[in-house]
Amino acid sequence: MQKYRILVINPGSTSTKIALFENANEIFKKSLQHNSEELSKFSSIINQFEFRKKIVEQSLIENDIPISSIDVVIGRGGLVRPVKSGIYKINKKMLADLKDETIWGRTHASNLGAYIAKSIGDEIGVQSFIVDPVPVDEMDDIARISGVPEIERQSLFHALNIKSIAKKTAEKIRKPVEECNFIAAHLGGGITIAALKNGKAIDVNNAMLGMGPFSLQRAGALPLNGLINLCYSGKYTKAKLEKKLVKKSGLLAYLGTDNGEKIEKEIKNGNKKFEEIYSAMAYQISKEIGAYATILKGDVDAIFLTGGLAYGKYLTKWIKERTSFIAPIFVFPGEGEMQAMAEAGMRILIGKENAKEYE
Repeated sequence: MQKYRILVINPGSTSTKIALFENANEIFKKSLQHNSEELSKFSSIINQFEFRKKIVEQSLIENDIPISSIDVVIGRGGLVRPVKSGIYKINKKMLADLKDETIWGRTHASNLGAYIAKSIGDEIGVQSFIVDPVPVDEMDDIARISGVPEIERQSLFHALNIKSIAKKTAEKIRKPVEECNFIAAHLGGGITIAALKNGKAIDVNNAMLGMGPFSLQRAGALPLNGLINLCYSGKYTKAKLEKKLVKKSGLLAYLGTDNGEKIEKEIKNGNKKFEEIYSAMAYQISKEIGAYATILKGDVDAIFLTGGLAYGKYLTKWIKERTSFIAPIFVFPGEGEMQAMAEAGMRILIGKENAKEYE
């Protein structure tokens, strides 16, 4: 088989991860860190584009990787408009939408993935794409109804990793993913639980400011009375309260750390406070998995656990104890986003999958 080089770019709030693959094999990776002083110079996330792109290109040069040797560039999908699952060509419409904060009421560093990928791709004359961005929307209409007519439930979830792991789980049980019903649990900074029917995510919790379990830093679903009281306490502006619920809640608020490895170590050493809060998170995750089994009417081929916290032996053990009666459970630790993007690039290059037009 011909060898192809695939560059993948995954911008985060304080880092830009890059990796180079030859076909599906990773041959180089680097996490380029950005300190707060560097980033504070920019009035918006999108304005960081040239700064981050330059650092990416410098890193490739420093590691003797000719940019001209790259066959395709894949960027992390950001907050585009709702789309179906798939690989999307980066076009002017997409870049304009990623700049428009009114679409979702916020922006995210992952929006830069398309900008950097498109710019590098254009410079060397190769195509650039994103794959399965966060707003992948395959939800059933019934799942959108919230109970308040002015509020509609939205599909924002860890689509890239969940879709990739769904394929791997289907291989484990030797069925086409399009014929599989799964419950997915992505366990990371945010936690996504998803019901996949015939491979499509027909219901998900919004892991940012929606429903679902609390996580490393996020609050998850809350008692409405307590939330209303916080809103009107006079202590918070809208921006400050949002930051509290997304960045300063969950395990971090209870335990003073969001390091899963440290938490597991404390539990092993007999720290009862850590065990109580960590097991409460496992309890909420399990309860959500159980609820999502009802969406599939009990017809569940498998449950899979993925994300950084899936490395945790206590966490996965507690979840299995409460949910293994539903279906077999598979654990795929880590996020696997870079690999998933590279695999998408490979499918494009060998003609196994056609890219969609973003409209």
